[in-house]
Amino acid sequence: MAGRFTRAVAALTVAVSCVSLSACEPEEDTGEETKKLFGYQVLSDLRSTNAGTLEGATDLAEVLSVRLYPGVYVPGPSGQMIPNTDLVTTQVLPSDQRKVIYTLSDEAVFSDGTPVTCSDYLLTFTAGQYPGIFGSHMPLFDDTEELSCTPGSKEFTLTFKEKRGARWRGLFEAGTVLPAHAVASKLGKSVEELDDDLRSDDFSRLKPVADVWRNGFNLAEFDPELQVSFGPYKISEVGERGEVTLVANEHYYGDAPQTAEMVVWPGSADSGELAAAQALRIGDLRETDPAWHDVNAEGNRLDVQTSVGELTEALRFPEVGMWATPENRQALAKCVDPKAVAKASSDVAGVDVPVAPLHVLRHTDPLAQRVVDVAEPHLAVDIDAASALAGTEVRIGYPYPDTRFAAMVESIRRSCEPAGITVRDVTEGGKTLADLPRAEYDEWGNETWTEGSADVILRAGDPMREYPSANNRAQELGALRAQEGYLWDELSSIPLAAQPRTFAVDSEVRNVVPYTGLAGIGWNMDRWQLHSTTTPAEK
Repeated sequence: MAGRFTRAVAALTVAVSCVSLSACEPEEDTGEETKKLFGYQVLSDLRSTNAGTLEGATDLAEVLSVRLYPGVYVPGPSGQMIPNTDLVTTQVLPSDQRKVIYTLSDEAVFSDGTPVTCSDYLLTFTAGQYPGIFGSHMPLFDDTEELSCTPGSKEFTLTFKEKRGARWRGLFEAGTVLPAHAVASKLGKSVEELDDDLRSDDFSRLKPVADVWRNGFNLAEFDPELQVSFGPYKISEVGERGEVTLVANEHYYGDAPQTAEMVVWPGSADSGELAAAQALRIGDLRETDPAWHDVNAEGNRLDVQTSVGELTEALRFPEVGMWATPENRQALAKCVDPKAVAKASSDVAGVDVPVAPLHVLRHTDPLAQRVVDVAEPHLAVDIDAASALAGTEVRIGYPYPDTRFAAMVESIRRSCEPAGITVRDVTEGGKTLADLPRAEYDEWGNETWTEGSADVILRAGDPMREYPSANNRAQELGALRAQEGYLWDELSSIPLAAQPRTFAVDSEVRNVVPYTGLAGIGWNMDRWQLHSTTTPAEK
């Protein structure tokens, strides 16, 4: 029955001492009474609601999309994976070639009333299978082989490559399953025709689909007919400052959100100005010690706390060009000092940020201590080895202008300078994985290279989503150790340090449970309730 998942999430919600931001959005010079809306500020610039794109993966688009396009599994506040039974149930058929049967709820529909079907998942699967065409970043789909789907069906089967798919619960996560019927409509096609295109393996048929999938969910060109949701919220409008107004989705099949309308503010908005105007209640702040917040002020309604999060900040390399060569990556790694980078991050954050050197496990995972010795030999600085790249320039970018990221890059610049390697910060207004050199394909399948405006991207990611690997279970320890060793040789990224997070929560807001994973503190935003004025949305 609808509501099982939301009641399960509510049961996990505990009383916490947090701060929130009260969102007030003034009317434009009308002199009318200020219209107050519940406000939530996130880290990213809210470029897209599609968390599966190169841009969305860099921006952690899940922080907005988590309750627009819910995942099959939803991460809980302690890192547990909660099955989203309001939406879908799963059945695993164990064998050397794993199969998972997904059965969607009959009540699951989009905000335009269209049923959620297997076609929506086929679209995601195909985007994950063809990253060069779709501009996607959903690495776990490398484990998958086939998705069976009859158009209009509420059931589908996902088949994995032999002895692969241990991390299958991370597939179809928040912000990656989008409305196939709306994409088909934009292309002037039926869903049946779209499904045929997705199964065709024909670049000329996939390319138009990929263009809509990748660019159609950009918020700067918000398209309400395309961006229909199947979560408790839908987008009503996007403001001039990039703020996104969410309203209750009247077609939602689960429990209605406790707060019927809220504004999600981009990280680039002035947090101090918003706080002073009571224009936000919850904040996932870029500033770890905001100058506008006086912790000793009497009657403080905001509690601002910085803690070490569970994500890993790493340098991500491109798959083409000079930095696609493992030997070049390894030489650069020899002058990158993760301990110095972690200290630079710590100095700005005001908390002790630990080195997080593992590819396959979060630094908070209990198994990490039994794998970390595989990574440790790779952490020592060796200037002689790094000197193989003497005379090379490395352009590093990160998602948004940020003092802490800048300090981390400066630390890398200093440690690599003795090897004759020039490190340059090219972030400017912000860089994503899409700014790396990459291979693109035209409708005839011809490959072309895009030079890119950065060589390496510094970004936060979840090791459980970044690498197809064994599951984080003690029984798989041998495989995890072997895979960690392989990844340090192949070195598609250099894991550096844990990501610190700064949350601000209003003491008047109920049901706020800080979470530092991909979805952030907003993982259960539909349960937030302002004690004084907020009432649940009516169905």
